[in-house]
Amino acid sequence: MEDIQIISTCLVGAISNNESISYNNSPKVSKIEMTPWDLQFLLLDTIQKGLLFHKATENNTSFIDHLKTSLSRTLHFFPPLAGRFSAFKNADDDTISFFINCNNNGVEFTHAVSPKLTVSTILDSTHVPLIVHHLFPLNNVRNFECVTKPLFGVQVTELVDGYFIGCSMSHSLGDGDCFWHFLNSWSEISRAYEVISKFPVLERYFPEKMDIPIHLPLKLDDEKLFQVIETPPLMERIFHLSKESIAKLKAKANAEMGVKSISSLQAYLAHLWRSLTRSRNIDAEEEIVINLVIGARSRLNPPLPEEYFGNAIHAKQVKTTAGELLKNGLGWAAMQMNKAVSSQNSEEVMKFYNWWAENPVLFSKGSVFRFGISSSPRYNIYGTDFGWGKPVAVRSGMAMKHNGKVTLFPGAKEGSVDIEVCLSPETLQAMENDLEFMEAVTN
Repeated sequence: MEDIQIISTCLVGAISNNESISYNNSPKVSKIEMTPWDLQFLLLDTIQKGLLFHKATENNTSFIDHLKTSLSRTLHFFPPLAGRFSAFKNADDDTISFFINCNNNGVEFTHAVSPKLTVSTILDSTHVPLIVHHLFPLNNVRNFECVTKPLFGVQVTELVDGYFIGCSMSHSLGDGDCFWHFLNSWSEISRAYEVISKFPVLERYFPEKMDIPIHLPLKLDDEKLFQVIETPPLMERIFHLSKESIAKLKAKANAEMGVKSISSLQAYLAHLWRSLTRSRNIDAEEEIVINLVIGARSRLNPPLPEEYFGNAIHAKQVKTTAGELLKNGLGWAAMQMNKAVSSQNSEEVMKFYNWWAENPVLFSKGSVFRFGISSSPRYNIYGTDFGWGKPVAVRSGMAMKHNGKVTLFPGAKEGSVDIEVCLSPETLQAMENDLEFMEAVTN
């Protein structure tokens, strides 16, 4: 494996030294309460996504200094990212509660060099090289540990002919919308914007009559929280679907069901789900589940602002049997997802929210799903231009990787999609040999 040499690591705070940071005539922000959407992820890993670039024209020293300075200026608009979680005991019921302390302790910034690693090694390898996992900061950090560890970390790794900017963010701080909102904003400041184009809405959503903070039956000194979950060897691959290929899958799914309501996303996820089920040789009677991420911002009535900076998601399971899935075809599989997603109106979103507040259930690393979908092809990933050109690829880190993890990204070409799968070597090889599945994949 190519070496990665750490040159330096430091903390970068917001450009303001004021602990209660204000901007754009907004009230000062020093403390942010956490919602059920935030707290459900406390025991899980961070969000890790990174961008691959061709080499900038600036010399290395000024390039790194420029990124640090622009990061500091951007953090002024996003005070939670430079803060830490705070946890305190509730004496009346032996529980603990959390909040975000916007204390400007800083984000972690690491400068690294990989003198033998090239852009093409990452971009053109059939399977994602293992070294990619080491291009990210804060590996093996779980969200609750951000009481003492940074809520956000950056690792800029110089390659032979490019750069990789890997970022890690506590998932209890925000979701993918927040992650890419911040990276898009940082790239704007890096391109000499005076202010960002989209200001975050930092006030957390709580319905009336909800008691806050939420009490959690958790002990931070419990050794079980730090247990290492042993996972079997896994492999990752990016399957690329062109705009034309996605259109064919969508047309086929809708035609099979005699409808027009099946989305492109539902069509290609159904295609993937069926192939994965075939490749795993699952018994026809066995129950299988696909876990979808439901966004709440637009579903609430009234909706949350698009710029809402916090988690606003929950998981929705779609269940059937392996036999039913494979017997009934692409359209049927897509329609099961369509029905599940369509049912998630404001009432259903709030049903989960209120239920969780009364019965806190923390996802644990040992309870991750056999087939879970994360991220979104809607994010403005290829618009994240720091001033030396758009990224040529996006990759994810080791966080939350398990057998059956699927991460969705937009492709570099408009309308295309990159599907990053993490599977056992046997299952991945079976999928690669699945002619029906690979017919839709563009090399």
